[in-house]
Amino acid sequence: MKTGTFTVPTDLLTRIKAAQNILCISHVNADGDAYGSVLGMVWMLRSLGKRATAAMPDPVLPDFGFLPGAGEIVGPDDTADDYDLIICLDMSSADRMGAVYDEPRFGAIPLVVIDHHITNTNFGVANWVEPRCAATAQMLVVLSGPLGIEVDTRLAQCLLTGIVTDTLCFRTSNTTPEVLEAAMCMQRAGADLSDIVRQTLNRMPFSTLHLWSRVLADAHLDQGVTWVTVSQAQLRQAGHEGDDSRLNSILSSINEADMSAIFTEKLGANGSPAVECSFRAKPGFNVGELAFQLGGGGHAPASGCTIAGTLDDVVGSVVPMLVAERRRQLAHTGATPQH
Repeated sequence: MKTGTFTVPTDLLTRIKAAQNILCISHVNADGDAYGSVLGMVWMLRSLGKRATAAMPDPVLPDFGFLPGAGEIVGPDDTADDYDLIICLDMSSADRMGAVYDEPRFGAIPLVVIDHHITNTNFGVANWVEPRCAATAQMLVVLSGPLGIEVDTRLAQCLLTGIVTDTLCFRTSNTTPEVLEAAMCMQRAGADLSDIVRQTLNRMPFSTLHLWSRVLADAHLDQGVTWVTVSQAQLRQAGHEGDDSRLNSILSSINEADMSAIFTEKLGANGSPAVECSFRAKPGFNVGELAFQLGGGGHAPASGCTIAGTLDDVVGSVVPMLVAERRRQLAHTGATPQH
């Protein structure tokens, strides 16, 4: 594809080319772009004759077991000690590596960052942050050029999965001509678009439906903001594990809402209560800035954070912030209600 629109930093290329044993990490609560990027990076590095390992802080989700190399992803207890470079993919800050990043063992190993989140903290010794890309996997399509990599079917399947899942199959507002060009290149290299959509966006376990029936029964709408809460008890009763991005899509499609949120009860450090907050905004509105203020990150249309506290306390404090932020944007940024 044409890469003139995007420039890969020279220092990042230099470090990748010089390294020989590389650990590739993506973020906690991994999504399709995380899996597609970390596995795609591994295939790229191996094509250059390097040793490369994919690592995730959480067990591999069954939904992404179809990706080439998914069975080789290691967890926090299975990493080695002799890496000479760590590549952090699709994460805006170092804490998103979770338990897979062992500071005592890895602290002296240089980190490089490849990410598309505008809230990235540039925590690496070399950082390539490109918010104009809809997915980190799209950035790797670009990176294959200056690295001189010929994209094969395995790599193409991984990268197209990242692009498809982060754009909801090219339906998000950041689906640019460059995104479509990258996707076409991956199809020409052998990626199966229909299979990727079938394996990711067009399937879900019954436990997901069971959970949604409980969660959506208590959905809320107030002044252009809609939200749901997900308790640990509901998760246990439904037997649910996995990605709730499709629930986000349902909430963000509500006619009367410009912003939406899912508040999921979690356990924080030392077993203390915490809540994972996932925000969405319709075109013209921005939830990325609020997430960043709350210690998280993401994009204008999609962002999130984790906040210490009980479900009731966090919802009670964050929902008014969302309402106020929507009101502020309506008054000061020219945002237009989508209903």
